[in-house]
Amino acid sequence: MIIRIAGTPVSPGETAKIDANIAKLPSGTIIDIPIIVHRSKKPGPTLLLLAGMHGDEINGVEIMRRIIREKLYKVDKGSVICIPIINVYGFINFSREVPDGKDINRSFPGNRNGSLASQVAHFLMEEIIPHIDYGIDFHTGGARINNFPQIRVKADDEENLKLAKAFGTRFTLNSPHRDKSLRKEAFKHNKRILVYEGGESLRLRKNAIDEGISGMLRVMKYLDMRKEAPASKYQTKMIARSSWIRAKAAGLHYSDVRNGTTVENKEVLGEICDPFGTFQNKIKMPGKGHVLAVNNNPVINRGDALYHIGYEE
Repeated sequence: MIIRIAGTPVSPGETAKIDANIAKLPSGTIIDIPIIVHRSKKPGPTLLLLAGMHGDEINGVEIMRRIIREKLYKVDKGSVICIPIINVYGFINFSREVPDGKDINRSFPGNRNGSLASQVAHFLMEEIIPHIDYGIDFHTGGARINNFPQIRVKADDEENLKLAKAFGTRFTLNSPHRDKSLRKEAFKHNKRILVYEGGESLRLRKNAIDEGISGMLRVMKYLDMRKEAPASKYQTKMIARSSWIRAKAAGLHYSDVRNGTTVENKEVLGEICDPFGTFQNKIKMPGKGHVLAVNNNPVINRGDALYHIGYEE
């Protein structure tokens, strides 16, 4: 069966690079979205590997660069669709959103004649999603939030949980579908999308990149698309619920815990101090849990999210 994307057909046994055009810059400059499609001669599932939904989340872009550079998309069975940067506009402007200020991942299923974000979402839903069986959407934390490598799934979806277990990160986080997200809209079409989170925006994190690539290879092996994959070094923990510990005062934030660690009740996570030496408040853990993310911004306001804590029960 032929896969056709942006008018370009790709048959079994072929590899193609497709430059898909959605819109132009105000100057008239064409901005293409590069897509690489590899199809094995042997039948199997089709896996979407997607990054750059948010233009400043470059860890996912680097994951995709290495996948392409090392030809890890060339599977023994099935097909792989690689999109290294879906939000080219945000990428070149160091921005999460597209130029109209909208979030692509809150614009699905999109509209051909809608906002720019809606047009990109429409392209994915019309040209990509119908061809796939599964997908991995690579993300990072935004606004100086450093996410420890984690997979986010809907916990009551057994098939998604099996994929998450195969990916093999330390944390699998129960995360209900968000309205107008790619994951929710794809699910309506019986397509399973794993959301991988690792690192922070505009900063490359080697551990997050390495873990993303290794997990992707394990998913391919689980789907019988390749024979070998690196073993996971983690005993995966299922996070049933999570919440943020927020700043109770404005000032300077100093973190005392390492991202990804297990913390005990009343353990000190960090401190908030004012710049003039008049107060120094400790931030204590309200129970036992796991640190899923840390805010690396040292200057914070009252109410800012500081620590994302996961709980197994």
